[in-house]
Amino acid sequence: MKRFPSLLTLFVVLTPISVWAAGTAEKVDMPTPEQLAARGYTSLFNGKDLAGWKVPEGDNGHWKVVDGVIDYDAASEAQGNKSLFTEKEYGDYTIYFDWRFKRTTGLYPMPTILPDGSYKTDADGKQIITPTANADSGLLFRPGHQANLWCWPIGSGELWSVRLNKEATPEQRAAAVPKACADKPVGEWNRMMAHVVGDRVTIVLNGLKVIDNAQLPGLQETSNPIGFQHHGGPLSARQIENLRKRGETVEDGAMSPASSLIQIRNVYIKAE
Repeated sequence: MKRFPSLLTLFVVLTPISVWAAGTAEKVDMPTPEQLAARGYTSLFNGKDLAGWKVPEGDNGHWKVVDGVIDYDAASEAQGNKSLFTEKEYGDYTIYFDWRFKRTTGLYPMPTILPDGSYKTDADGKQIITPTANADSGLLFRPGHQANLWCWPIGSGELWSVRLNKEATPEQRAAAVPKACADKPVGEWNRMMAHVVGDRVTIVLNGLKVIDNAQLPGLQETSNPIGFQHHGGPLSARQIENLRKRGETVEDGAMSPASSLIQIRNVYIKAE
C-alpha cells in the first residue's frame, strides 16, 4: 500500500506540475457491458447489494450500494483493512469496471512523477511539491500491488509498488508509469481494464493502454481476491486541532485531502 506525507509537513513550491502525456499510449476498443456478457464475462456486481464481496468487519455501512452503484465515503469504521474485496480468489484474469470520484477533499502535497518513475526536483535537488486537489483509491489486483486511481497528473493506472521498488530494474520502474494521463474530470465515469497474468499486468483506461505488460518483481502469490482500496478518511481530532493552531479553517468531520470518495459499477471478469 502507498504511504503519503503527513498533512503537517505540507510545503509549497510555486512551480506548475508538468503532465506526462507523451502520446505513446496505444488506442484500444473498450467493449460495453452487454458485449462483455456476450463474450463470457461474469458480472461481479448485481447493482442491488454487495453479494459476492467481503465488506470489512465493523465497516458500519460506509461501503454500500446507492442508485445501482457501489458507493464509498472513505469513512469505514473497520479496525483492520478497510478495503472492499471479492469473496472469491482469482488467478489469471481480465477485469473491466467503471469508476469515478464523487469529489476531491482539500489540497494534497503532490510531487511530479517523471517518465522514468522518479520525482521532479528543483536546482537544489529538492522534490518539487504542488498542493493539488486530490482523491485516491486503487484496484488491488495482486497481493501488495495496486493500480492507482487518483487525480495525479501522471494519470491513473500507475503501479506504486513497482515504481518505488528499489530492487526493480530501471526498465521495470519505468513500465509502472502510465504512458498517458487518460483520466476524465472528477465526477465523470472512467472505464478501466486490467489484464493480469502471472507477474504481468496490462491496463487500459478510457481506450488508452496506459500500462503495457509491466512486470511485478518478486511476486510470490498469483491467486487472490480482487479489491477496491480504502484511502484517507476523516481527520482525527488531533489533526484538526493542530491545523487550527496553524491558523487554518477546518470543519469538524473534515476529510483527508487524499480520500477514496469513489463509486464503481459494471464490474465484469473473465478467467484466463
